[in-house]
Amino acid sequence: MLSSAYITHKDMFFYSKFVPNTSSPMIFSKQNLTIFMLVVSTAIVAVSCNGVSNYRTIDGFTQGTTFHIVYSSSGDSLNSAVDSILLKIDNSLSVYNDSSLITAVNQNLDVYVDTLFENVFKRSVDIWRESDGAFDISAAPYFEVWGFGKGEKREVTPQMIDSIKAFVGMDKVALSEGKVVKSDNRLTLNVNAIAQGYTADVIAYEFDRRGIDNYLVEVGGEIFCKGVNPSGKRWSVGIDRPEEGNMIQGGDIQTVILLSGRGLATSGNYRKFIEENGVKYSHTINPATGRPVKHNLLSATVIASDAMTADAYATWFMVVGLDRAVEIIESRDDIDALLIYDKDGEFKLYQSKGLEINK
Repeated sequence: MLSSAYITHKDMFFYSKFVPNTSSPMIFSKQNLTIFMLVVSTAIVAVSCNGVSNYRTIDGFTQGTTFHIVYSSSGDSLNSAVDSILLKIDNSLSVYNDSSLITAVNQNLDVYVDTLFENVFKRSVDIWRESDGAFDISAAPYFEVWGFGKGEKREVTPQMIDSIKAFVGMDKVALSEGKVVKSDNRLTLNVNAIAQGYTADVIAYEFDRRGIDNYLVEVGGEIFCKGVNPSGKRWSVGIDRPEEGNMIQGGDIQTVILLSGRGLATSGNYRKFIEENGVKYSHTINPATGRPVKHNLLSATVIASDAMTADAYATWFMVVGLDRAVEIIESRDDIDALLIYDKDGEFKLYQSKGLEINK
């Protein structure tokens, strides 16, 4: 299994996987044409505070990364239900699926969107407005020219950036009568900075609908969990130390967060960058400038009411940097966050008041 999560029967402990390109087109060991899913289910019998409970796990591959699910159930396996959800989301939102709905939209075909697409699009527009454009699902062309997309890095010129700016921005696209309407047909959408969180939410909703009280859903490191683990405790999520060279998820843990009933996502710069003529370029690009960000924020972990919001906010905070991220976090009571930043060559942590650390 390639998931960053690891399990012991004593305590369910998960690493929040840092997916390098959280705001760019997926370049993460992905087949270009179709989704590749391998689903494996096992059962865990553990002693919880209420006695013996049956927990099952489902592991596999989706959206160019791994997923890992643990849930309590004495009934039938939910493999087929999870597999169906993953396939529907891939057929709607994957830019690497040539037959997907979002691919058709990017090719300016006359298609009606489905509920999955509509939900992600509308939430993306909301957060684009809320973030003053720092979170932007139409900014994918910038990642292409900087070498974080499918192609090689080009020599980036101010003229090239200016030409792309002409067709980037969520004010240039809208939904109307079930279809995507663009003011410039060169505009394309990529929802990878929010889709994995949304996938975790959709699976969690299905579990809720089926009356499952205890579960953890992790898709590409974005998590939604509820209830307790097999030990009868809240779920523990490990946050990686954002050190260059720390390429193995869970290899070096900075801290462990207790979580239940909320979504969590982590974004960072330390594992994905390009170096040219001795200069390192971050994979996080500011849509306002079209250029990689330069600041001391290394990793942003966000906890919100749903994983989709946490996913997008983690990207937003990595775009705006430490000071602005702290301002946003402290101005609201519906999110918590852990920010890891560099100060004079040392790692420093900012954590919101509501964050619960497993000490």
